Amino acid sequence: MARRLGLVLLLLVVAGWWLTRPQRIEPGNLPAHKPNTANGERLFHAGGCGSCHGERLEGGLEIVTAFGTFRVPNISPDPRAGIGEWSDLDFVNAMKSGVSPEGGHYYPAFPYTSYARMGLRDLLDLKAWLDSYEPVAEAVPGHDVGFPWNVRRGIGLWKRLFFDTEPVVSLPDGDDRLQRGRYLVEAVGHCAECHTPRNPIGGLRLQHWLAGGANPDGEGRVPNITPHPDGLAEWSERDIVRYLKSGFTPDYDTVGGSMAEVQENLARLPDADLEAIAAYLKAVPSLPDPAD
Repeated sequence: MARRLGLVLLLLVVAGWWLTRPQRIEPGNLPAHKPNTANGERLFHAGGCGSCHGERLEGGLEIVTAFGTFRVPNISPDPRAGIGEWSDLDFVNAMKSGVSPEGGHYYPAFPYTSYARMGLRDLLDLKAWLDSYEPVAEAVPGHDVGFPWNVRRGIGLWKRLFFDTEPVVSLPDGDDRLQRGRYLVEAVGHCAECHTPRNPIGGLRLQHWLAGGANPDGEGRVPNITPHPDGLAEWSERDIVRYLKSGFTPDYDTVGGSMAEVQENLARLPDADLEAIAAYLKAVPSLPDPAD
């Protein structure tokens, strides 16, 4: 009996180890590509990378959550404090798989669950843009996360539950502007990371996609940005574009909080990208504010 129980426990451990293993992109899957730094810069602003990682990419911002305190890393080209020794493959695996160069899982406070929808060539362009920065030799302390969240291997199970690289909103084929808007919102801009509520273990509640939720900064709420009366029903696509360019709402209120930096970054994008974002936001399912 004891031997049988021991065998069952061993099988459970092996199965758990297999289920939680990091899954990475292999070297042969990277395309031959000459990086376009102009596109990399455009993606950098669309993703608001400087808002979290700092103007010099030095990191250090603290994100306080119910799971612990996460510190935004240095992503400058410094070989020790930053990502200067990362290969293109290391960068792609971090962004698309949430896996470190050492083969460990990253916490999803790093929004790779959205970046996973980005194209490989775009990621290589973004890496080339980051490499153009001056190295910053400022090391960032590690995260403060208690048990059981400090067991990184367990993130593999979390990924199996909530990590999906497919688009969230289905769109008609042939509309390039809507497709571009979906890409910018769902992937590069990772808007849902704040504008969609989460369940008790941090997974996005996709049935409330972009319908707003608790503010990750800890105060107030992040607004509903679907075409519902609780959200942007009274905003035209032109209103949304004007807001993203100027920071002014249709009522001439101004953007505030952490969204101010997001808006400043998005304002650097070409009008065509802002129009694509606006078109997508008016095309997503109309949802009321969720009941928390």
